[in-house]
Amino acid sequence: MINTNTIKPDMPVVCSLDGQFATVDHIEGAKLIKLTRDETGQHHYIPLNWVVSTEDGKVKIDRSGEEAMQQWSTRPN
Repeated sequence: MINTNTIKPDMPVVCSLDGQFATVDHIEGAKLIKLTRDETGQHHYIPLNWVVSTEDGKVKIDRSGEEAMQQWSTRPN
């Protein structure tokens, strides 16, 4: 289990291939990370259970950036 206290605003979010695809806005509730607004002004949310590590000042997830962007949500559920 990831220590959510290590996830901070403005941390880069990187995919399983180490490419950055988002930035942390903040932790939303007990199960989500709210990402900063994209170029269209939209926030997105990813589940904390995607996170595999928070080493080197980055939040690394268990899937590709493309897959994450297909699966993220625009509203907290």
